Amino acid sequence: MARLHSRKKGKAGTKRPKSRTLPEWLSVDKPEIQELILKMNREGVSQSKIGLYLRDQKGIPNIRSVLGLSLSAFLAKEKALPEYPEDMLTLIRKAVHLRGHMKNSKKDVHNKVKLGHIESKIMRLAKYYSRKGRIPSNWKYDVEQVSLLVK
Repeated sequence: MARLHSRKKGKAGTKRPKSRTLPEWLSVDKPEIQELILKMNREGVSQSKIGLYLRDQKGIPNIRSVLGLSLSAFLAKEKALPEYPEDMLTLIRKAVHLRGHMKNSKKDVHNKVKLGHIESKIMRLAKYYSRKGRIPSNWKYDVEQVSLLVK
């Protein structure tokens, strides 16, 4: 399948562990991992950073094999899920930063096109997350409102 805004078909990416069961060499306690995840979430660490920390520092290849749930499902069960999804906020931050750049560099045509690509990704994600009930169904992408959201 091709990329969204380029005609390339890249093959690179991380591969999931083949086995869905917990390796026997891994000695982790489920309550200890749950407490660590909730502690890091309270400190404001993003879900992707929590997953990277558990993979790199604790040696857990897949959180689902330990908890029986994905990380976002576990945080939703604990009512600790952030208001907006992380991938959407990252794209919004990128768009706000690029808009600030475009105010100073009006002739930068390449980044003007890329800003349109980023904003279309945001709108596609907003449509998806509103269908799933993750954000309000009447949420619209407004430049001034999302710049306040990010700051």
